[in-house]
Amino acid sequence: MLQTPSGGAGHGTAAADSGLMSIGAVLNTLRDEFPDITISKIRFLESEGLVEPRRTPAGYRKFSAHDVERLGQVLRMQRDHYLPLKVIREHLDAMERGEAVPLPTLGRQRDGEPAPEPGEGPAAARIGREELLAAAGIDEQELKEWESYGLVTPLSDGAYDAEAVTVASLVVQLGRFGIEPRHLRVMKAAADREAGLVDQVVAPLKRHRNPQTRAHAEARTKELAGLAVRLHAALVQTALGVRLP
Repeated sequence: MLQTPSGGAGHGTAAADSGLMSIGAVLNTLRDEFPDITISKIRFLESEGLVEPRRTPAGYRKFSAHDVERLGQVLRMQRDHYLPLKVIREHLDAMERGEAVPLPTLGRQRDGEPAPEPGEGPAAARIGREELLAAAGIDEQELKEWESYGLVTPLSDGAYDAEAVTVASLVVQLGRFGIEPRHLRVMKAAADREAGLVDQVVAPLKRHRNPQTRAHAEARTKELAGLAVRLHAALVQTALGVRLP
């Protein structure tokens, strides 16, 4: 009976898997360009068919270099072009088939309408109510409860900012520890106060007559928001005496 030499098939499989990344490693790789990325967002993009990582026998996700590159493309198209995920998926799939396809125009722009003026900026990426319910795995009654506490808020047309998916995922995860939506009102109030402080700082830039200065306000807002989030996390860790990975 032939014996498998040391470092044979098993070693080859390990070598093949060595180039794969865990979801945590992917998060750290993308954070340099996308500071607001979360594990929940990566999982949501997977659920929407934007990326298909491999699974270990234990069920853990393993991402290839191609998966990470594709995630970066998705996040860039959301950030820079404000395209819906369905449009992004179709565009990337067409490119991978070798089709020469132009970048889609902004989804909300109707035929015959002029393109947004430079500096105006398109509307932020958004999702529908049914899409949010599906992503969060909750029912209509639960969503209404969250809305009553201000945890998620629909826009004027009934849709939601895409970041509502991240909020919803975190609310669900906290619920597994017995933390109910009504308990999260204190966090929402703190977030509103932090946002108000940032807004006070950038308000003069937003009102400036110079369009370039007004455009700079968005970059300054993101920078300050990032610092505020990091400070908040550090203060919570200090108060609890723990270090997060």
